[in-house]
Amino acid sequence: MLDKEYILNFVPTGMVPRSADSKYVPLTMDRILEDIAKVEAMGVTMVHLHVRDEKEESTLCVKRYGELITEVRKLNPELIVCVSCSGRKTPDLESRLAPLQLTGDAKPDMASLTPTSLNFPRQASITEPATAVELAREMLKRGIVPELEVFDVGMLNVVKYLRNRGFLRDPCYVNFLLGNLTTAQCEPGVLGHLIAGLPEGACWAAGGLGFSQFPANALALASGGGVRVGLEDNLFLDSDRTQLATNHDLVERARRMAAILGRRVMRPATLRKRLGMLPGHGEYGRSPWHE
Repeated sequence: MLDKEYILNFVPTGMVPRSADSKYVPLTMDRILEDIAKVEAMGVTMVHLHVRDEKEESTLCVKRYGELITEVRKLNPELIVCVSCSGRKTPDLESRLAPLQLTGDAKPDMASLTPTSLNFPRQASITEPATAVELAREMLKRGIVPELEVFDVGMLNVVKYLRNRGFLRDPCYVNFLLGNLTTAQCEPGVLGHLIAGLPEGACWAAGGLGFSQFPANALALASGGGVRVGLEDNLFLDSDRTQLATNHDLVERARRMAAILGRRVMRPATLRKRLGMLPGHGEYGRSPWHE
């Protein structure tokens, strides 16, 4: 039987879309907060954050992350907040570790960790083996749960490697990202193979890039998982790319699919409990296994 509750991981912005691509992509802090408020009122489990500079370029600026996280806490202190530590635009370790040093109300609950390098159609995202280890080590030290971004089955091997060496604690949280040209495609057999390779007890969600978003969300919901959804991954409502989407549109569509299956959005407090995160955030969000 399907778990009645599912994780809804909201990804409002990302690092690629610009205002020229869609007027609906939130790029400033005010716009990002506005979209988070709209979907949070509908019910989401967690939010995966990126920040941009004045030129709409992706940045790992600690000040910008801190300001945004603090404001998100004001919307809902229990909402699980994840920051991106991606190597797609900023591969060096020092920059990627910086957001993990935030404290108090600005400290993230989770942070993304892509276990290996990969190619996107126009760009590589670089994660050296030592970088993956150091990111996992620092997250463990800081009491921040990794959001493991898995694009292909080989990345699960690295997840197991990190887990077996004590850099990851159970239960893991994994996002499957499907539909990228060079990695796992959005097909039932592919997703099934990935699910079979998960560490025991792992929590997971799946998202799709571009037109793969809708089928990836549908497959994930029908397979008992959660969904990653938002304008970071897909700008359109239709596969012909004629109708621009809003974040509200994409979240509402995922919720409608889930309702057909009799599933409801998992509350942040429930996922906190499953992942061993205490209620609250910052220094008060440290799980007992970090002590």
